[in-house]
Amino acid sequence: MSKTGAVKATVDAVFQDGVFKPQRRPDLPEGERVRITVETVGQAMPDDILHLAACVYEGLSTKDIDEIEEMARHRSLFTDAHL
Repeated sequence: MSKTGAVKATVDAVFQDGVFKPQRRPDLPEGERVRITVETVGQAMPDDILHLAACVYEGLSTKDIDEIEEMARHRSLFTDAHL
């Protein structure tokens, strides 16, 4: 049954101490009644991570890859310290 104004959202949560704890606060008023459908999120396996890493540069030119690698070597660019 659909209700007017009903909101559907995905909220990542951890089940801990018998309670679902959202990873970030959902945009809902206190006391709002919700229906929770549980879908477990599996842990990434090492082979999955390696496959993803292998795809990082897919479709990029050699020049683009060289620029990215050069930025990665200068990790200070990833902090506010260089501003």
